[in-house]
Amino acid sequence: MSDEASVIARIAHDVRASGVEAGDILLVHASLRALGFVPGGAPTVIAGLQQALGPAGTLLMPALSYATVTPAHPYFDLTETPANVGVIAETFRRTPGVQRSLHPTHSVCSSGPATAALLAAHGDDRTPCGQHSPFRLLPTFRGKILMLGCGLLPNTSFHAIEELVNPPYLFGAPLDYTLVDGNGVRTVRRYTPHGFAGVRQRYDRIATQLISPALRVGQVLAARVYLFDAAAMWEAALAALQADPYAFVEFVEESDRASTPGGS
Repeated sequence: MSDEASVIARIAHDVRASGVEAGDILLVHASLRALGFVPGGAPTVIAGLQQALGPAGTLLMPALSYATVTPAHPYFDLTETPANVGVIAETFRRTPGVQRSLHPTHSVCSSGPATAALLAAHGDDRTPCGQHSPFRLLPTFRGKILMLGCGLLPNTSFHAIEELVNPPYLFGAPLDYTLVDGNGVRTVRRYTPHGFAGVRQRYDRIATQLISPALRVGQVLAARVYLFDAAAMWEAALAALQADPYAFVEFVEESDRASTPGGS
C-alpha cells in the first residue's frame, strides 16, 4: 500500500472513530496544516473523507468567497471565483464532479447523492444563509458538521441560525452583485450581506451547551476534531440566541475585529 493510500485509510478510520457513519451527509470545515504532514496534501484528505462516508454519503464544504467578492468588487463567477477558506475547500471546489451552489459570498460545494437537493435552490436566496441555503437545509437532512482541525469559530451554519433571529449586528446594506453561472449566463442580483460591525464571532461558546452525541470530540491524524449533530446544534443555538441575541458574539473595537481569525 502506498503512503497516500495508507493515509487515506487512516483518515477514514479516524473520521469514523469520531462519529461519522457511512451514508452521512457531512459538512466539513477543515485546516490542512492542523493535520500535520499529509502525503499528497488536500486531495488525500478529501479522499479519506469520501472513503469514510462511502458511496451513499454526501460531502459538503463551504466555498466562501467574501474575501474577493466585496462591495468594491461585487462580481462572482461560479466556475472561476476561488474559495477563501483554505486549501482543502479550494481543492474540493476544483475536483471533477463536485458541484457549487450559486451565491456570491457564501456558496457551498458538494459531491454525493444529496447534492442537488442541498444546492439547487441556494440561488433563490438574497441573504448569505437564507432558507434555501445548504447551511439552513442541513438539519432537515439529519446532517452533521465536522470541524477538522480548525476549532469551533469558523462554523458558518451559525449565520443561518442568526438569520432566523436577526440580531442587531447581523446585516449590512443591500448591494447589487454580478453573477456568472456555470453556463456563462450573467445576471445582476441584489443581496443583503452580513455586517458584523463592532462584534467578534464567538461560536465556540456552543461547546458549553452540548454533550455527546450532539457534540463529539475526536482526533484525525494530528488534528483535534469536533463533530456536531446539526439538528441538535441548531436547537441549542437558536434557543440561546432567542434568549440573548448577543449570545455568540462579543463587542470589540473595529481594529481588533479585523485582526481576529475565525471569520466565516
